[in-house]
Amino acid sequence: MTAPLRAGEPTTVGVALGARSYDIVIGRGLLASLGQRVAALKPGARAAIVTDATVERLLLEATQTALGAAGVGATHVSVPAGEASKSIAMFERVCDALIAARIERGDVVVALGGGVVGDLAGFCAAAVRRGLDCVQVPTTLLAQVDSSVGGKTAINSRHGKNLIGAFHQPILVVADTALLDTLPIREFRAGYAEVAKYGLLGDAGFFAWLEANADDVFAGRAGAREHAIATSCRMKAEIVARDERETGDRALLNLGHTFGHAFEAAAGFSERLLHGEAVALGMSLAFDFSARLGVAPPSDAERVKRHLASAGLPTHISDVRGGVPGGDGLMDLMAQDKKVRRGRLTFILVRGIGRAYVAPDVDPAEVRAFLADKLGK
Repeated sequence: MTAPLRAGEPTTVGVALGARSYDIVIGRGLLASLGQRVAALKPGARAAIVTDATVERLLLEATQTALGAAGVGATHVSVPAGEASKSIAMFERVCDALIAARIERGDVVVALGGGVVGDLAGFCAAAVRRGLDCVQVPTTLLAQVDSSVGGKTAINSRHGKNLIGAFHQPILVVADTALLDTLPIREFRAGYAEVAKYGLLGDAGFFAWLEANADDVFAGRAGAREHAIATSCRMKAEIVARDERETGDRALLNLGHTFGHAFEAAAGFSERLLHGEAVALGMSLAFDFSARLGVAPPSDAERVKRHLASAGLPTHISDVRGGVPGGDGLMDLMAQDKKVRRGRLTFILVRGIGRAYVAPDVDPAEVRAFLADKLGK
């Protein structure tokens, strides 16, 4: 784990993908430099800003000003805020808007928003005119550390989350940490689950640092927030560079997601359970399940749940508002997970904190019995 950044010091993390390599720039006040960065990468390009109604109200004018100051003309399209916008209907709407605005192959899509906007805009960029360049400007903690990086773009199907999409790498990620200052606390907590995930899957030292410094991360003190984001992005960049298309190591980034996506689907992809909340619950269950199988120390599972709960995140199935279906219903939802291979479940399990591994062909009977036990509590 690298030393914490000094307060106010921007940092750049590279994603090494040969000719498709790009930078993640992290620091406070970076939105003002967006136009200069786009113009340097795409001289003469126009920009199409894709955002949602909430971010439009807060940040669209500043984004247009930053682009305009560098001579980058911009149009925009806005979608309703929330997970429901990751839909076929919104995909069609945004694609039509980009085409109607005469956005050409030499132009750029700017995804201004959280994970929903980043996923939707990235997928539209992958599809329109068979591929437009995309710049990600993530406005939530979850998007800054996870969904804006790595090129996975998608919308949801009625059968499950992120089942329709494409790999489409951005040409730049601008993570302005000042945009997180006014993020609702529930949204920040949800993003923090993805930060903790990086320590839990591969860096026990980083997780221990989070246990000691979480209050500073939440408060944005002494560069702690920037350090947490940069460390998370660096870990993801290294994994993506090794395994862009998720044929091996990249699956580790789905720690907690097999359980978590099932709970999200059960909650109707609604405000009942945010993505990061579902990931926190899923990671808690992954550690508990690993301990049940005898591959991880129960003390590590308890430590993980204690830290996530201290951050205000759900760690027990009973924490899901409105309840969830029974074990069979959850198993049906997990059967739609993208990591299923020939009908067999693949989980990301752990041998302890910082020691995640891919577990193919997990016995469904074991999972069903585990869920029955958890649902009975």
